[in-house]
Amino acid sequence: MSTSVTSKNVKILKDKYYDQGGEDGDRVIVEYINKIDDDDNDEVSYTSNRSRTGSDEELLIKEIYTTKRNLKNRHVQFIAISGVIGTAIFVAIGKALYKGGPGNLIIAFAVWCIPILCITMSTAEMVSFYPVHSPFLRLATMCGDDSFSIMASWNFWFLECVQIPFEIVSVNTIIHYWRDDYSAAIPLVVQVVLYILISVLAVKYYGELEFWLASFKIILALGLFLFTFITMVGGNPKHDRYGFRYLSESPFKKYYPDGDTTAGPSAGHFQGFLICLIQAAFTIAGGEYISMLAGEVCLPRKVMPKAFKQVFWRLTFIFIGSCFCVGIVCSSNDPLLTSAINESRPGAGSSPYVIAMQNLQIRILPDIVNIALITAAFSAGNAYTYCSSRTLYGIALDGNAPKIFKKCNKEGVPIYCVLVSTLWALLSLLQLNSNSAVVLNWLINLITASQLINFSCICITYLLFRRAYRAQEDSLPRLPFTSWYQPYTTYFGLFCSISMMLVQGYTVFFKKLWAVDDFLFNYLMIFIDLAIYLGVKFIWKRGKDPVKDPKKIDFETELKNIEQHELDLNFNKFQFYLPDNYA
Repeated sequence: MSTSVTSKNVKILKDKYYDQGGEDGDRVIVEYINKIDDDDNDEVSYTSNRSRTGSDEELLIKEIYTTKRNLKNRHVQFIAISGVIGTAIFVAIGKALYKGGPGNLIIAFAVWCIPILCITMSTAEMVSFYPVHSPFLRLATMCGDDSFSIMASWNFWFLECVQIPFEIVSVNTIIHYWRDDYSAAIPLVVQVVLYILISVLAVKYYGELEFWLASFKIILALGLFLFTFITMVGGNPKHDRYGFRYLSESPFKKYYPDGDTTAGPSAGHFQGFLICLIQAAFTIAGGEYISMLAGEVCLPRKVMPKAFKQVFWRLTFIFIGSCFCVGIVCSSNDPLLTSAINESRPGAGSSPYVIAMQNLQIRILPDIVNIALITAAFSAGNAYTYCSSRTLYGIALDGNAPKIFKKCNKEGVPIYCVLVSTLWALLSLLQLNSNSAVVLNWLINLITASQLINFSCICITYLLFRRAYRAQEDSLPRLPFTSWYQPYTTYFGLFCSISMMLVQGYTVFFKKLWAVDDFLFNYLMIFIDLAIYLGVKFIWKRGKDPVKDPKKIDFETELKNIEQHELDLNFNKFQFYLPDNYA
């Protein structure tokens, strides 16, 4: 039997009629339909089904496929770490070491971790409270105006998508360490096929696979830390106890982008620090990748606060530790490093660690590091494929992308989102007509600008969320995580993000270095995002796009679902809406 009704007329189904539809949860019976097709009030076809208790009572239900909450705490932490740790921390860091020196490198990374901490804690507070798909983007839609939310959503999707070809090009440059008599299209095709095959797996299998891929990256980072310690105390073929020799050699180098030294030593030292700070802005990401997992995490309000804190401190240890280690093992004036940077040597050839191994006459280990770097780059690209597809899925749920992107397969994978996001990998074909190092530099500039814009959007979204939460505080559950010294923490993060956004491409304004393509790759995203915002605000919405009334924002609908999920798993710490005798 089937019937046809409008979505607004469907009564909320009671919990006793909830049916997973099989051991693997292939079918999900939606308990509320109110928001589905609400805009056009289309008629939706429903079929009848018997309840789990075997009653003859007929229910109106909608059978859909949706994502599933199968990710555990360890999956969340390792996928988040995997998305942040790519080849930059092992290879690209050498360029900053060469230009700024080890002292500037360590201080710059430590300094940039401060605004990242502020942004991460702000993200943690709102995502832990509202752990849904693409949470900070959906909160931007709920709490801000449509113009801002659409701009922020598409900028973040672009940020994640463009990092897929970046990692593909990185793999290609690493392979060039051994040979270059092959087409760059070969690694592209292989990686894209693997990314799609992995992404269409059920999320629990994807999480398990990415857990092990991320483990290799962490082992690589810790292994290089161990390599640093062993060799610096004399555990190398030369028995050279070099200690902190290289760290104390030119710790703060002078850097003149255009070669003009007449600006004086102070300007040179400052620019040496600034170039390291710009490298840190590209390398260090915040909590946005953790938040993308929120919609598929089991017991999210228990897991997410812990994950945010643990991931931040672990990444900070790896980032600053890596800066410290490369400064120990390799001199910033090393001839091999100098030639590697100037010649854009591929892959591990420009890694300070590999250069140190060559100087110490250590064989085989550079090849092992190179293989590990391929794994690191592949894993990062895999994580970006996942996060970008879930971002597009969240955008579609908010009505800012075509409805087809809301569809999932029976494993809970938004398959159309995966396919469209993966198409960005075709950008890596640019390397067929240009040097791989040039393409990497283009992508790095695009990523850095887009990432800084995203940090700014997160801060603005938090301020809007905080305003709404305080307006409804008495009728909302308590925050699972509370960040420090708000809203000043967020103001500081916002100030740092905007400032770095403006200066990250400053070298293009030197008369000798001016180039239109360099200017565009450094600042194009600012103009594109501004055009999206103004276009939506004044052309599409015709100026009628106010910021949402903080007292009328609906947090309750999604929070009830999350609460029911948690209570079904006997976790009642944040029980607020459902009765005490709920079972």
